[in-house]
Amino acid sequence: MTEHEDFASLAGYWNASDSSQFSPASVIIPVVFSLIFLLGTVGNSLVLAVLLRNGQMGHNTTNLFILNLSLADFFFIIFCVPFQATIYSLEGWVFGSFMCKAVHFFIYLTMYASSFTLAAVSVDRYLAIRYPLRSRELRTPCNAVAALAVIWGLSVVFAGPYLSYYDLIEWESSYICMPGWEEWKRKIIDTSTFAFGYVIPVLIVSLSYTRTIKYLWTAVDPLEDMSESKKAKRKVTKMIIIVTILFCLCWLPYHVVILRYLYGDFPFNQATYAFRLLSHCMAYANSCLNPIVYALVSKHFRKGFKKVFSCLLRKKARNKVHVVHAAQTVPGFEAGSTEVSQMNEEHNGQQDGCELDAGSLMVQSGSSRPLHLS
Repeated sequence: MTEHEDFASLAGYWNASDSSQFSPASVIIPVVFSLIFLLGTVGNSLVLAVLLRNGQMGHNTTNLFILNLSLADFFFIIFCVPFQATIYSLEGWVFGSFMCKAVHFFIYLTMYASSFTLAAVSVDRYLAIRYPLRSRELRTPCNAVAALAVIWGLSVVFAGPYLSYYDLIEWESSYICMPGWEEWKRKIIDTSTFAFGYVIPVLIVSLSYTRTIKYLWTAVDPLEDMSESKKAKRKVTKMIIIVTILFCLCWLPYHVVILRYLYGDFPFNQATYAFRLLSHCMAYANSCLNPIVYALVSKHFRKGFKKVFSCLLRKKARNKVHVVHAAQTVPGFEAGSTEVSQMNEEHNGQQDGCELDAGSLMVQSGSSRPLHLS
């Protein structure tokens, strides 16, 4: 098997190229990716809406990091998943050379942004819980925004090489999007991606949460009520830890497949194809899991989601009222028009109820207590 055939297999075209046989993947994978796209788009949009509708968004560092995670996941869903789904259903890459480079750049850009953000929020949680008073000057909104700027800057630097890493290669009667670099260059960039985008952030996260959990389960704070304080802190930390574990589990197979191909024996058969396909599905599914975790673990996020839905329904109802009002403003229907106008005013009077309670999701930065998302 030639190198181009090897990479065609690794890219996903191996199963699709045999047009004489029906490929279940050509049907199942687009359906799976469509579900990922739908859940990820709706879920992360809700998280962004819940966080951004709070007037005190800038007063809490943890929420800023959660906002950044949702942005990274949202960008990944929009710019990557729809295009990657086509490699299992089409016989070649049909979006041109620019999108071939751009899609893979965004894959690694958002992956780096997510891993760096998880590392940063793990340190933030440790400082907030272990040193709630002394860390107050460090854990400010300005410093959090600066940290996010550094995170995205580093993500662009590390993901930048992938703008030239991939290229369109003619294969059989079509074109495929595959690595165009020499093997030694590919080993350097892929190994660096695994080290800086996965191993190092995981080590930072592991160390931070190990120390955080140890403190939560052993320390005694004489200034606060033991049971309530520990319960609240554990719930916040539990939510972030679950998100981190899911990221580690979902992205590990993706890196293993790439490194296994570069450094080991990776035969191309149905079993390895299925494993590679599963690794992609797991990595892409990670972008839609975080909102589910927030909804399951945090009652205040659930409350925020319900308020967003409630506001959307109220806006829809107000739009219907406007339509009915316009239809009834004809001679002989003044009474009906007046009734509809009163209904409209009643709905407008309820508009303020759509504003989310900032206190339900945040605490002031001057508080010594950690974020309460329980």
